[in-house]
Amino acid sequence: MPQFFGGKPSIGVVYDASFGNSIDSALALALLYGLQGKSESRVISVTVSKSCLNAAIFADILVRFYTGEPNPFMGITPIGLSLSGKMPDDTAMIASVVGKPDYPRDITKMNDTADPVATIRNALTAQYDQNALVVLAGPATNLAGVLALPGTVPLIKAKVKRLVIAAGPDFDSDAAAAKKLLAEWPSPIAIAPPELGAAIPFPGAAIEKDFAWSDKHPLVDAWRAVHAADAPATALAAALYAVRAEKNYFTLNGRNLSADPAKKEEIQQVYVELASTKPVGRPPRIRPPQKKQ
Repeated sequence: MPQFFGGKPSIGVVYDASFGNSIDSALALALLYGLQGKSESRVISVTVSKSCLNAAIFADILVRFYTGEPNPFMGITPIGLSLSGKMPDDTAMIASVVGKPDYPRDITKMNDTADPVATIRNALTAQYDQNALVVLAGPATNLAGVLALPGTVPLIKAKVKRLVIAAGPDFDSDAAAAKKLLAEWPSPIAIAPPELGAAIPFPGAAIEKDFAWSDKHPLVDAWRAVHAADAPATALAAALYAVRAEKNYFTLNGRNLSADPAKKEEIQQVYVELASTKPVGRPPRIRPPQKKQ
């Protein structure tokens, strides 16, 4: 278990995604909770870059499912929601989960969501230096907003070990934010391109087999709403590389990630093992020691 009292905890992960546009972004969050269960990392913030209330509710349901929140001693994980642009229509994936009232949630209206920029900044502030990762699986809107805050660039440089981006149509949808992020982000950047996600997809057969430990599973419902076969896994690649870069599942060439085709089966097995992990709750929140004034 990570050391929470008197020691440095496992590395914290900021996860910012356009929940509901693809099953990939939801599976990547499940994978991150699988890594949390192994004490390799901790999910320290979840923010939604899709301006849609039900997308935030969808993310909230996933967080509650994997952490067992709310907990009177731990509080709840706030879900940051971008308010920029038009509020898009719900997707079939979102509706398949949000429409089931038996899935616990803490968000029912806009006022229940948090400011995503402040959520990310506050999460980073609470980490030890070089003990945070950022995974982006959507437009760069929220992260560009973080960069624009006064004094945040030195904070990012001090706290963030690496930023890993799942590239594709969602990331490209806010071109100005993407350009700002790639030009100004002060920590190392790695990019999982769409062709990597297509070459090593998440195996559809695992949904009915490896997630069967729960008869009510939001990811199973989401998958059934949009997929019948394998699904591209760009966000899964980004999340896995972020935490396990040293495992050499992927090769980094400049900023772009690639994988040896011979490792396809191994990587898919890791995806399934981590994403299908049973909930293990959330480790306690801690703050680094504050310097005395």
